[in-house]
Amino acid sequence: MLLGAIEAGGTKFVCATGDENGQVSDRISIPTTTPAETMVAVDDYFTSHPVEAIGIGSFGPIGVNPSDPKYGYITTTPKPGWGDFNFLGHLKQKFDLPLYWTTDVNEAAYGEAAIGIAKDVPNSIYMTIGTGVGAGVISNNHIFNGRTHTELGHMRINRLLGDDFECNCPYHDVCLEGFAAGPAIGKRTGKAGKDVAPDNPVWSLVADYIAQACVNLTVAFAPDKIILNGGVMKQKQLFPLIRQKFATYLNGYEEVPTLNDYIVPAGLGDNSGIAGGLLLAKLALNH
Repeated sequence: MLLGAIEAGGTKFVCATGDENGQVSDRISIPTTTPAETMVAVDDYFTSHPVEAIGIGSFGPIGVNPSDPKYGYITTTPKPGWGDFNFLGHLKQKFDLPLYWTTDVNEAAYGEAAIGIAKDVPNSIYMTIGTGVGAGVISNNHIFNGRTHTELGHMRINRLLGDDFECNCPYHDVCLEGFAAGPAIGKRTGKAGKDVAPDNPVWSLVADYIAQACVNLTVAFAPDKIILNGGVMKQKQLFPLIRQKFATYLNGYEEVPTLNDYIVPAGLGDNSGIAGGLLLAKLALNH
């Protein structure tokens, strides 16, 4: 069974083929430019690599509720040219295949829940902290959506005393993404995150904000695991700092698993999304 996956990010689209176990056999990376340019490359890839179904995870916000007139659309994104783009409708015109449509973080959350670090537990949250911040929630082995998908990167958190940084989010005066995503770290330090020394005080700030977010996720969703991934989380020194702050903030209010098993890096690394896409393609095929 040959299946397809699309991980549609704001910087690049990854298209891949693979099997029903989430194992990738071929992949290509396409720069995210305009819908016209990018989608032609996507169409060409799946025309030359025929598959039985495709799982799609897209940057957002997107319409995920089938009763929404904007279902299948990328909606209010600030990315030029992509606002109100009918992504799913475009693929349906080109390919007569079962398609599974969700957010990029839901796709990655599903990959980690099915074959990654959360495969042995029914409830997990995958949060990526990179150019932006987003999270996918798996509840009882299913992707959680409400009226629409979650936007957990924009949860409000407490500004730390002495942190006078102007929130980098155009919508909010205080939010996790605006304080702790890659661009915020760049503005705070004048450097790309990968070039900031591991002992720079900025990491203590970032860890504190992520720990606050993990407490919020814990009391809101009661997951078995919180998985942290993305470019910022390649700074491995953040994990012990986050766990330490998390324990302080939660203050024993509720029992959680051992923190080294609770707040964890992704098991699939950079493959969480694309593996999840293949598994979601299998769901679409069997639906």
